[in-house]
Amino acid sequence: MTRIPPRTRKALLTLHLVTSLGWLGTDLVLLTLGISVQRGADPAVVYPVAALIGTALFAPLSVLVWLVGVASALLTPWGLLRHRWVLVKLLITTVMVGLVLLLLTPNLRAAGELGATLPSRDRADLVIAPAVSTTLMIIATVLSTYKPWGRPRRAAAPVASRRPSAVAGRPAR
Repeated sequence: MTRIPPRTRKALLTLHLVTSLGWLGTDLVLLTLGISVQRGADPAVVYPVAALIGTALFAPLSVLVWLVGVASALLTPWGLLRHRWVLVKLLITTVMVGLVLLLLTPNLRAAGELGATLPSRDRADLVIAPAVSTTLMIIATVLSTYKPWGRPRRAAAPVASRRPSAVAGRPAR
């Protein structure tokens, strides 16, 4: 593990929070646009907007969130594989980035081009995908907040550091 100065660590954490919140917000916008078509909004207007948001904002943010999250894990005491909650977040985010890049972004582009001629089953996908994604982002946020499954067990301290004078707060002689 590489130690980074506290200011750098806080800047990295801030960047991770801002990009993650941007990703969540963009996802909620896509969900709202998908629902608006289901409720009667003009798909010829809504889907090109959703395609623009998905390709210009959502896809790049998803990659940025993943990169900043991995950097945060590698450069801070949390580590990438030290805590199960970090590993679960990594897996969730990796799967989500893959789905965004390989499925959602192409589907949004197609919807933007087809507009009102987009089939009903594909319209439902443009609601289901952001709903699932939002749920997974909330789960990742809960993992970050509560850090479940405890911490790994620590090895017992070396015998030399267990001297009574050091334990009592006095300098060892």
